[in-house]
Amino acid sequence: MKKINITYWVFTGLLSILMLIGSIPDILSAPEAVALFNHLGYPAYLLPFIGIAKLLGVVAILIPGFWRIKEWAYAGFTFDLTGAMYSTVSVDGLTSGLVVFFIGYTLIAGSYVFYHRKHKDVLLNHTKKLDTSGVPEHTTN
Repeated sequence: MKKINITYWVFTGLLSILMLIGSIPDILSAPEAVALFNHLGYPAYLLPFIGIAKLLGVVAILIPGFWRIKEWAYAGFTFDLTGAMYSTVSVDGLTSGLVVFFIGYTLIAGSYVFYHRKHKDVLLNHTKKLDTSGVPEHTTN
C-alpha cells in the first residue's frame, strides 16, 4: 500500500506541476502564450478558459474524494494534451518536440492508474477490517 501511495503521489505531483506551469501563462494571457496560440491558429481569448480549466483539473485531482470529478479532470488533461499535440504536429510537423507530450501522457496515465490502484487497496483493506472486526458471521442451519 505504501509503495502504491508513494508512486501515486510522485506521478500526481509531477502532473500537477506540469499542468500548473502550463495554466499560469494561459490565465494571464502572457505574450509567449498568445504568440504560441497565434502560431497554432487559435484566438487568444481561449487562453484564460483553457488555463482556468487546467487549474481546476489540478485542484480536482489533489483534493481527496470526488472520484467522478477526478475522472473528468483526467479526461480533460488527456483532451488538452491530445489537442495541443495534434495542433503542434499539424502546424510544425513531426520534427517538433513530441517528447514533452509523451512525458505528459506518461504522467497522466501513471497518476490515473495508481489512483485506481490506491482506491482499490483502500477498499480491500476496509473489507478486511470488516471481516476481522470480531462480528460473528451469520450462519443458517
